[in-house]
Amino acid sequence: MDELDSALVRLLQENGRRTNRDLAQELGIAPSTCLERVRSLRERGVLTGFHAEADLAALGRGLQAMIAVRVRPPTRAVIEQFQSFAAQMPEVISVFVLTGTDDFLLHVAVRDTDHLHAVVLDKLTERPELADVRTSVVYGHLRKKVIGPA
Repeated sequence: MDELDSALVRLLQENGRRTNRDLAQELGIAPSTCLERVRSLRERGVLTGFHAEADLAALGRGLQAMIAVRVRPPTRAVIEQFQSFAAQMPEVISVFVLTGTDDFLLHVAVRDTDHLHAVVLDKLTERPELADVRTSVVYGHLRKKVIGPA
């Protein structure tokens, strides 16, 4: 990736709805060059998609939590099966597979503490491979909108 590619990625991360003409004008390049560069970034897998962010509270999911999970036995089959299960849960926003004490970290968004309690007790602890679960409520969440190359 050169400087132009990096600039395009930064601008699109800031606002994925920017027009090709706007991007080209901001970077001082021809619209055709800009279009070809964005197309190349998508084809190379640098840009993997464009999405709309939604307010979780407006969707009725005002409470977020991180749930640390340990499964037993820690075999590939058990890890993959639990990962697939967790990813399909409607409350789960992200599934992280970890090393260390915990095997997974689940980022969930739910209505309220009763809903969170039900997710843990009725969905997670019913799983036979679940060995341990710890839940932490999220007070605040910040996420970088723009991530540059290393």
